[in-house]
Amino acid sequence: MFGFKRSIKKIFSGKKQKSPTPEKSPDDVIRSRFKTKYWNFKSLLSINNTILEIMSEMELALRGNQRFGMEFIRASCISISVNIYKLIEKINDISDNRYETLYHAFADIQYKINQILEERGKSIGGELVLSIEEINKDSANYTGSKMANLGEIMNLTGINVPHGFVITVSAYHLFLKHSDLQKNISQQLQSVDIEDIMMLGTASSNIQNLIMQSTIPPELEAAIFDGYRRLEEKTEKDVKVSMRSSALGEDSRESSFAGQYHTELNVSYKTLIHSYKKVLASKYSPQAITYRFNKGFRDEDIIMCVGCMAMVEAVSSGVMYSKDPGDINNNQVFINAVPGLGKSVVEGSISPDLFVASREPTIKILKKEIHVKDQGALFFSNKELLSVKLPEPEKSVPAITDIQALSLSKQAVTLENHFKNPQDIEWAIEKDGLVRILQSRPLKQVGKEDNEFKDTLAIKVNNHTILNGGVAASPGVACGPAFILNSIEEIYKFPAGAVLVTKNSLPQWAAILNRAVAVVTDRGGIAGHLATVSREFGIPAIFDTLTATDKIKNKTIITVDAYARKVYEGKAEALLRASPAGGISTIKGSPVYTTLKRMLKHITPLNLTNPKGNNFTPDGCHTYHDITRFCHEKAVKEMFDSGNNNRKIRAGKRLVINDAPTQWWIVDLGDGLKGSMEKDTVKLENIASAPMLALWEGMTAVKWDGPPPIDTRGFMSIMVQSTMNRDLGASGQSSYAQNDCAIISKNFCNLSCRFGYHYSVVQTFISDQSRENYIRFCFKGGAADLNRKFRRMKLIEEILVKYDFQVEIHEDYMNANIEGYDQLFTINRLKILGYLTMHTRQLDMIMSNPARAAYYKEKLLKDICFWFPQAGE
Repeated sequence: MFGFKRSIKKIFSGKKQKSPTPEKSPDDVIRSRFKTKYWNFKSLLSINNTILEIMSEMELALRGNQRFGMEFIRASCISISVNIYKLIEKINDISDNRYETLYHAFADIQYKINQILEERGKSIGGELVLSIEEINKDSANYTGSKMANLGEIMNLTGINVPHGFVITVSAYHLFLKHSDLQKNISQQLQSVDIEDIMMLGTASSNIQNLIMQSTIPPELEAAIFDGYRRLEEKTEKDVKVSMRSSALGEDSRESSFAGQYHTELNVSYKTLIHSYKKVLASKYSPQAITYRFNKGFRDEDIIMCVGCMAMVEAVSSGVMYSKDPGDINNNQVFINAVPGLGKSVVEGSISPDLFVASREPTIKILKKEIHVKDQGALFFSNKELLSVKLPEPEKSVPAITDIQALSLSKQAVTLENHFKNPQDIEWAIEKDGLVRILQSRPLKQVGKEDNEFKDTLAIKVNNHTILNGGVAASPGVACGPAFILNSIEEIYKFPAGAVLVTKNSLPQWAAILNRAVAVVTDRGGIAGHLATVSREFGIPAIFDTLTATDKIKNKTIITVDAYARKVYEGKAEALLRASPAGGISTIKGSPVYTTLKRMLKHITPLNLTNPKGNNFTPDGCHTYHDITRFCHEKAVKEMFDSGNNNRKIRAGKRLVINDAPTQWWIVDLGDGLKGSMEKDTVKLENIASAPMLALWEGMTAVKWDGPPPIDTRGFMSIMVQSTMNRDLGASGQSSYAQNDCAIISKNFCNLSCRFGYHYSVVQTFISDQSRENYIRFCFKGGAADLNRKFRRMKLIEEILVKYDFQVEIHEDYMNANIEGYDQLFTINRLKILGYLTMHTRQLDMIMSNPARAAYYKEKLLKDICFWFPQAGE
């Protein structure tokens, strides 16, 4: 239809026709393609930065003390996945789809991440209701720890537990599925700002109403009533029960959930179902939602089981601890007791009596604190709850006798020994003196390290401060001998237990982080590859100090405080004693923490550290970090190769400048030129490319004196090479004999030039993002014999290495690169490179012996120090 309409329109549009589009020249086509590649490349760098920042945020969440929930994890994973996909698109746009297999690596990693995100706990299809006699501590994943522990205790000799039953995990899943509740609950929770109390309260109310208004599946209702009837057979007709939460994750050592959920007392047969739903709904009280978030539990981790236990007609009740909760070293039993039911103890509405008993060698009462019970006591009698004001004489009577305190102490020790850790125990004593255990869970004690912890910033350190500043790439404090690493060759000398001190944060240094206790660098940021791996290993790290390699002396003992971003001379004893062992998250070990940790195994580890390694392929990418590293490396290479291949472009503007060393053509990629200019020419003041100007300053800062005096052997060497190598002919028709060309933008320069018999290419990108910045330098050619060319190559290499370049030489071909430094540093290195490009030409002809090479090396270094003094910073 659309094609037909276009045809009709064409017929009736008249004879007027558009003039044909002029055909583009080959140079125009090449330039247009390179322009497209460049802007894709620049976009790739921006995406690369975004990905590294997301990784950094995720790792800091794991290593730091900030609170986070599943929404943070989901949002981060979605964001990083979207950007990784964009990154793969960009590298394929740049490379003419040479890396399409990256999509397969991406899909494989994303599948593994989605599997973790979609986990909702085990789907259990077992019993809906179990009696307490049928369960033990191994049933915790099915009944919750609270009821599982009571089932375990019931089997212990000399300890009594009320009869009861538990409504299980399967019942919870069945209830949610029957009313399709989980979807509605998740929608409410996803929009909640945990810091907005009003929003939280509204969501809590909405979810609890949803639960209370939902119907119970008939089979679950029947199972609950059947459990109650079996309880009647063990106790009495119309027995009243207490209904309490026994959620998965509750009553663990790190997360007690104490007081977060609802307990319903004195429940009859008629109100069983209503009370069950009230306990389920209490999972979404504002305090319970906040508690889970702060402790790192996902909503789906908390599966609410409910325990139903026969009410106990208690004359006294309370809570006891088998050890002192305030001191891990205090080996005593602490008993809190009140008349009647223990609800007032756990709610804090009454001051309980305190009994402290010894444990070894014999149990005896050490201390008693008896309080006046002015508040009403809660009793259960004749199947009814009663709040009773104690008569005046009874207000000061101990809630329990010394004999009962000793009996309770013995049971506390028995329970601790059985569960193999200190216990927090709820108990009740009936009229006949029988002790009933209502709950026993692990006791969280305050350890010595918790009492003595102090902010490291407040610690007085007498040691001399060597460094102060930089960025804390990974938190922590560590001490060891400094080892200044200057080159990749020295990596094998790095000793275990040393502090890695280096100029820049190269990914290669990750190979020795398992031996390092800390890292300090002159340059680098928290989102870089080494920072990521440092956090992964838990290694304290301070980056971007600017002067670490100058101020820190090799092999001296130093203390690194990444919290305060300081390096001290010697061993700072006070700091090391008071500081925590790394910035570990307060929710470490929680389900949310564990989920993020599992997720990051597929996101942040960096396996591709060596671009020349056999595994540096799309198939070698096993994490998102691998894909990021691979794409960045290949993108730079693609741009370098493209610029090298496009050095014949002559359709740009000719640079008009006096005393230019050669004729230059400038190809603008969009923002590399400024101001008004002639149609076919450009002046130096029109250049807006920072890297091009830096190179030009280096090339022209010192006037070239011309070729050095040549000896007879050098002259003969040139003649032999000229006759043997057609590329060195003087006719100007060789592949090297092209006018020099600079392809530029504001941040980018690909400069290819020919001086005599030497050909070089420099590609660089400079921005205010250090991780984007790089220089790649290729140098080839020479007119002398191989020996002289090699000496000239080594001279250049030694100078470049001194100024932080990584250099490789293959006969008369050199590759050098530098990356990850800040803008000013990179510009200074470009100036040096420009100077060397100009002043090392034709030196190969006079490189007859090592002494001559050493002389010219010294001369070149003096020039650099004089003309570019800032380059040594």
